[in-house]
Amino acid sequence: MESRFDIVLVLILAAVSSSFQETCKCATNRRTQCNEDRSGNCLCTLVGSNQRVNCSVLTSKCLLMKAEMSPSKGRRFSKPEHGFLDNDGIYNPDCEDSGIFKARQCNQTDTCWCVNTAGVRRTDKGDKNLMCSELVRTNWIFIELKLEGSGHFHTGEVARALREIIQNRYKLHPKYITTVAYDHPFIHIDLKQNTSQKSSEDVDIADVAYYFEKDVKRESMFDPSNAFNLSVGGQPLDIEEILIYFVDEKPPEFSMKRLTAGVTAVLAVVILSIITGIIVLVITRKWKTGKYKKVEIKEMGEMKLGQNS
Repeated sequence: MESRFDIVLVLILAAVSSSFQETCKCATNRRTQCNEDRSGNCLCTLVGSNQRVNCSVLTSKCLLMKAEMSPSKGRRFSKPEHGFLDNDGIYNPDCEDSGIFKARQCNQTDTCWCVNTAGVRRTDKGDKNLMCSELVRTNWIFIELKLEGSGHFHTGEVARALREIIQNRYKLHPKYITTVAYDHPFIHIDLKQNTSQKSSEDVDIADVAYYFEKDVKRESMFDPSNAFNLSVGGQPLDIEEILIYFVDEKPPEFSMKRLTAGVTAVLAVVILSIITGIIVLVITRKWKTGKYKKVEIKEMGEMKLGQNS
């Protein structure tokens, strides 16, 4: 009897443990490790930084990016000791204890740059002596979506659906959603939040934009049970492309080196056109002047012949 009782007890404990593991997870961040403390509370820490997170709100973009850069458990190949990814959009950021980006970011070498509160580079890259005096706030995020297919939706219904999902899923106050416009196949969303508006309880628009982008690209940071469902009148909004633009409270500090090859090529064409125009103008004037002189000489010759006769 005792043996049978022990088996039953073990099964009950295993069931309770399994049930707790299912409930002890982070609803807003799947890149976490969650465990029960001595008091029975579920505590979750981020992969990569081991920083405690509040799973009732969005995790900061800086900490999310750090967690994403951490190798997964199943990864078999280690990267070279001094190797690094030179990509402005994806890097292993340095975060403050509060979770916000540090104003200066560096890769695994001595290359550094300054970022805004969204973690986006706003200066040219420099060496380790580069100074970033402040973390400039991104106060306007412009999101452009392009829909797949030829189906049209009612403008008001699209705006209502997007406002609801941004408010309910990401907990952003509606006053920060200043524009939702639809002109098929494009959707335009403005999120605006300046320094004086944002309180410590408010979700940051940079975090909202990052979570939203991940959802749209089917790389959701939420727990799998919290699926992303963007639809209008029961019909899904299938998004083909998402573009996000960041506007800071202070203009970026890029030098002329920031000019891309395309812009340089355009400038070269413009300059070449101007030079060509000047050459054509000079040749035309010379041709007209020469013609005029020939006519003048001919007329003078005819006048002399008239006088002699």
